[in-house]
Amino acid sequence: MVIRSLLFAPANRVDLVAKFPRSGADAAVIDLEDGTPEQEKAAARSGLAAVVSGLRARGMPGLLLVRINAPASPHAPADLEAALAADVDGLVIPKLTTAAELQPIAAALDRAARPADRRPPILIGLIETVAGVINAHELARSDARLHALAFGGEDFISDIGGRRTPEGREVLYARSQVVIAAKAAGLAALDQVVVDIRDEAQFRRDAVEGRSLGYTGKMCLLPRQVALANEIFTPDRDEIDWSRRLLAAAESARAAGWGVIEFEGRMIDPPLVRRARAVVELAARLEASR
Repeated sequence: MVIRSLLFAPANRVDLVAKFPRSGADAAVIDLEDGTPEQEKAAARSGLAAVVSGLRARGMPGLLLVRINAPASPHAPADLEAALAADVDGLVIPKLTTAAELQPIAAALDRAARPADRRPPILIGLIETVAGVINAHELARSDARLHALAFGGEDFISDIGGRRTPEGREVLYARSQVVIAAKAAGLAALDQVVVDIRDEAQFRRDAVEGRSLGYTGKMCLLPRQVALANEIFTPDRDEIDWSRRLLAAAESARAAGWGVIEFEGRMIDPPLVRRARAVVELAARLEASR
């Protein structure tokens, strides 16, 4: 499954959650954590199953997940119980700092009954603290159900005591560590949110940088960001065509016994061939999912 866009909406804002089916997001998240005020968390939990059923009845496309409160939160056990009682595809676990925090969640997933025709739930681990960044490699390999790691730049910069800037250099090291940990473990990597929700140029710049770093998708706060994320994390026609031509040239060179070749003015070696193959394979997966 490919997640280019992960759209969040607060669990207590049923009006916003109701927009998921027409948002175009590859995956959508009902947020019981930061998006839902403390005094409304219990009510949001109690209504979760009905909200999910309503979305399914409307033919909800893509993945539907729930973000529970952080493992250390007193809300986490009740959130987990409510999420597992609903017909969701997985969980987003925020503020992960150690692999041990995933153990009770994994145990609950093992105990939960699930229809035979439903695929196992996935987990997305959200790394947004100093400790989480330090332990990112351990976290990435901590449970087979982890589909992706995501980087939360806003919480990270608050935890480290820094200041946010439009350029984002202050989070570059941590942002890079998370994507490296994810890719080393064979996971997808989801990039930070852009909180300037009306600044499409800033979102585009940040998403392009995230893709260049190796991220495979981006967390989004409203449907317009979803459209931009889907565009930026999808190979365009020129990129696909160039990659196919390169692969054809590389195959001809391999048959002739050549290693490095010149292709359209560039020296081509195995790393570039691997990148071209990844582009073609991603394009094929996206086409098959339509």
